[in-house]
Amino acid sequence: MITVRLLADTCGVPVVPGTAVLRWETTATRTGAFDGAWWPRNRDLASQLSELLDALTARLGPLARVGLDASDWDETPGHVHVGDHMVRVDWSAVSDNTMIVTRGEQDHFLFLVIPPGTRPGPAHAAMEMAVRDGNALSAEQILTVTGVRGPVRTGTLHTAPG
Repeated sequence: MITVRLLADTCGVPVVPGTAVLRWETTATRTGAFDGAWWPRNRDLASQLSELLDALTARLGPLARVGLDASDWDETPGHVHVGDHMVRVDWSAVSDNTMIVTRGEQDHFLFLVIPPGTRPGPAHAAMEMAVRDGNALSAEQILTVTGVRGPVRTGTLHTAPG
């Protein structure tokens, strides 16, 4: 079962796989890149996304679509059912650990997606950092800084002076 908490509810509370954190203040004047963060239990979209969207619908109202990275999941359906409502799923191959949830035509909520299998400490730190006011870090930067992902290798070789 997905547990959705508001940011104020997450301070000092351990998170477990399947948790989502939602920043409730999503006005034009807020600062920070992410509206929420989600830590799916596994890569099986059917068992993870419907439950999350049910929980988000209870907080946000009916959702129109969700955008995900295809490389993060075992299957890529075109839609999922949330109650008696169908939500369209758009796929990309960006590999950026983000999810966009759309409500109506103008309301977009950007989520950091924590990779399944992440240890609880780094997952919690990444989720908290993502929804912190003023955060301007990308998903990749957050995952690296919090230890979810190792440092990014640039591919350049460095040789010692000879």
